Amino acid sequence: MIRLTVEETNLLSIYNEGGKRALIENVNAALPYMDADMRELAKRTLSKVDALTEAEFAELPIYAADEA
Repeated sequence: MIRLTVEETNLLSIYNEGGKRALIENVNAALPYMDADMRELAKRTLSKVDALTEAEFAELPIYAADEA
């Protein structure tokens, strides 16, 4: 299993809509609107998510901020 930073987990929580593919699409759509630091974080996070299988992704502890 991959290790995610708090920042990466927060990013996943923001853009997660129930699946790996949707999350990747959402983050990629937002990339042009991010500043350089956020873009770097997003790309690093995407590379980690991309390496996961759908089953591994489903096991990630991704929660909306108000659910934690």
